[in-house]
Amino acid sequence: MTQKMTGKQWLALAGIAVAAFVFNSSEFMPVGLLTDIGKTFGTNEATTGMLVSVYAWAVMLLSVPLMIIATRLDFRRLLLVVIVVFLVGQVLTSLSTSYWMLMAARMVVACAHSVFWAIAAPIAVRLVPKNKRALALSVVETGTAVAAIVGLPLGRAIGLAVGWRLTFAIVAVISALLLVYLLITLPWVPGAEPFSIGQLPGLFQNKGLVALFILTALYAWGYYTGYSYIEPFLLQVAGLENDVVTLVLSVFGVASIIGSVLCSKLYPRFRFPFFRAITIGVPAALLLMHAAAGLGLVAILGVVVLWGISAASVSVVYQAEIINVSSDEEETVAMAFFSGIFNFGIGTGALLGGQVVNALGIASVFYAGGIIGVVSILFCLAVAVGRLKRYSVK
Repeated sequence: MTQKMTGKQWLALAGIAVAAFVFNSSEFMPVGLLTDIGKTFGTNEATTGMLVSVYAWAVMLLSVPLMIIATRLDFRRLLLVVIVVFLVGQVLTSLSTSYWMLMAARMVVACAHSVFWAIAAPIAVRLVPKNKRALALSVVETGTAVAAIVGLPLGRAIGLAVGWRLTFAIVAVISALLLVYLLITLPWVPGAEPFSIGQLPGLFQNKGLVALFILTALYAWGYYTGYSYIEPFLLQVAGLENDVVTLVLSVFGVASIIGSVLCSKLYPRFRFPFFRAITIGVPAALLLMHAAAGLGLVAILGVVVLWGISAASVSVVYQAEIINVSSDEEETVAMAFFSGIFNFGIGTGALLGGQVVNALGIASVFYAGGIIGVVSILFCLAVAVGRLKRYSVK
């Protein structure tokens, strides 16, 4: 029997989506402000890009240990604590007076991030009837997509107008408002089953999860080799003006919302064909970006639309597949591994992108990401889909 969502469920789910918007905006704001932050502290693009890499590596290292500790709390209290830590990190970021102080402040935010992305999807699916799980995940992903439309470009615009510090101060204010909203709307949500370090080896006996972890690492590595340097690429290679770069980033976000909507409609009906198609879409966009830069704005926007639709869908589908192949006991720690591995890909990609920029020039950075993306496609087609079919438990 198909169940409908209540108004209370929608309000709570909206709060999770807004939280996803805020967290995602904060994570990638340095991408849109690399040039401005670099000017403030006298650092080059590769050094400034390390803010993205080190943040991602911190999330990678902290996700599983913090999530194992956090399984002792119910999800409502845990989410509220995470937002408080996140808020403190944003305040410290806005007050940073040196590159290293900024890096330390970002580590505080990374602690909150490490737990948030391990619990966001499990909370969302627990808030709604079982037949609405794909919709719930798509709503959360819409928050992420809106961050690309509003958060990152608006943060960039504010940073260019009045300085990057005020951008993060505004994030802190929004976080405080979000905390109040969730205190009112989020019901008690039971936490995960307790999980100990001794159970970790058993997690890797799940071949479906292992395949997803490998695919996620390859996908994120290729993706962020290019994406971490999209702002200077568009400025220097495509020759776009600052306001046009902001427009391109906004179009990316609009495409991401389209991807979220398509995912909620197509993934439940065409699970594995859709899985294959979206995994192919991002590497294709990476490999086409340099050629598009030479053809003009319309071509760039076409590639960005393909990229945004595919990337948003991947985020929803990979998380849904983690849930599909995990037991209830494994679910949140598996999501923590997913978040950590994804951030390993982000950090490694940003680092590799910086090395490519230094060695070969920024014009080559999307080709480097695209080549890694091709490896993810081959692994997806040869290994991952077969294992997901075989090891799904839900």
